[in-house]
Amino acid sequence: MIEKREFYIDGAWVAPKQPHDLAVINPSTEEPFAIISLGGQADTDAAVAAARRAFGQWSQSSHDSRLALVRRILEVYETRAEDMSQAISQEMGAPIDMARASQTTSGSWHINAFLEAFPHVEFERPLGPQAPDNLIVLEPIGVVAMITPWNWPMNQVALKVIPALLAGCTMVLKPSEIAPLSSIVFAEIMDQAGVPAGVFNMVNGDGVGVGTQLSVHPDVDMVSFTGSTRAGVLISKAAADTVKRVHLELGGKGANIVFADSDPGAVRRGVADCFGNTGQSCNAPTRMLVERKIYDRAVAEAAEQANATTVGPAHLSGNHLGPVVSQAQYDKIQSMIEAGIAEGARLIAGGLGRPDGMNRGFFVQPTVFADVSNDMTIAREEIFGPVLSMIPFDTEEEALAIANDTVYGLTNYVQTQDPAKAKRAARALRSGMVRINGRGLGAGHPFGGMKRSGSGREGGVWGIEDFCEIKAIAGWSDT
Repeated sequence: MIEKREFYIDGAWVAPKQPHDLAVINPSTEEPFAIISLGGQADTDAAVAAARRAFGQWSQSSHDSRLALVRRILEVYETRAEDMSQAISQEMGAPIDMARASQTTSGSWHINAFLEAFPHVEFERPLGPQAPDNLIVLEPIGVVAMITPWNWPMNQVALKVIPALLAGCTMVLKPSEIAPLSSIVFAEIMDQAGVPAGVFNMVNGDGVGVGTQLSVHPDVDMVSFTGSTRAGVLISKAAADTVKRVHLELGGKGANIVFADSDPGAVRRGVADCFGNTGQSCNAPTRMLVERKIYDRAVAEAAEQANATTVGPAHLSGNHLGPVVSQAQYDKIQSMIEAGIAEGARLIAGGLGRPDGMNRGFFVQPTVFADVSNDMTIAREEIFGPVLSMIPFDTEEEALAIANDTVYGLTNYVQTQDPAKAKRAARALRSGMVRINGRGLGAGHPFGGMKRSGSGREGGVWGIEDFCEIKAIAGWSDT
């Protein structure tokens, strides 16, 4: 049994003020494999106080020194890649090959992207020729509370910690208590890299406890949260009394519009994108909208692709789906599949219960529903599992209307070999990101959504600027 009860506060590993043990469950086995402690108010206060003390000096540090520190963090991170991969695989169920190839490397990918973006941030700029003595300055916002999820742990930690460091902020990280071990490894990396005491702090805890304590804390200047829309609403309300900035990266219900002139691999690519990370990605294309003239063929291809998708324990090598993260997540997905069946969608692959031969672990059958209407529960609510809903359409206008008929607006997808149609669709879709014909977004792109998918952007120049306040100075003179 791994025991990791300590928190990282003010440059040291410290015991919780009051022990509050929590078992970390391996989702492949349903057995506990680690013990952490949940923090309380005294631990939160100590971490925030350390960050507040460190802010004065760190906020005035040179840009060169911040760059040098982040480069050291990247060097240490890469030496700990296998430790990180093992932690992620055990805690949230990513198959070990996927943990190595995608989960762990998402952290280093973002760190590299921020190193590239940092020199392009204009921390000082003139207002314009109409006011030659006016200077616009970007300054670090202050102490930032960072609340991160379990599904892509290092992706989200890197997207918050690294730009905040580069902006000159200090911080308290609260990772998901379901998948905390990767963030403990990350704290060890920060310590080994020589991050000054108090600049980075980490306290384990749950949302009701440490999450709320950070959200309402008067010495926290900003909350950066990634997770469910429901939790984002609660954090926004908790933070309102202290009028702190709240950055939210929330849920999604992405539409993948497959036109009749799409490339031959579009449907299979869409199924794979939906099922990636066992469906536990907020930007997954979980609604596949298919032009009616190719709908029957697409349904057959999607069923074949789903039935060919294998599921297995996270520790095994191979190109398979692992379990979902927890019993609660498994139960939620099962209830959504039940709703799809009850509301009349046509089940063409997968379904209720575990895959054949599995009686232990939070394993879900890769599932596809056809003949879904956009008012069904499975088309409206984020499932966060390997469940695809297929919806037919007749015209481009109808497809865009269906795609936009959602409270979410994170990522949408377009499949067509007509460039003009692709551009029209991309502009009409109400989402923070659009991917055309399977193309990936480049390093340093702004990640974020519209509507109930959140506010703010992470990544690149935008991600660094989000941790800054804007100050206007009149009467500035260089002479």
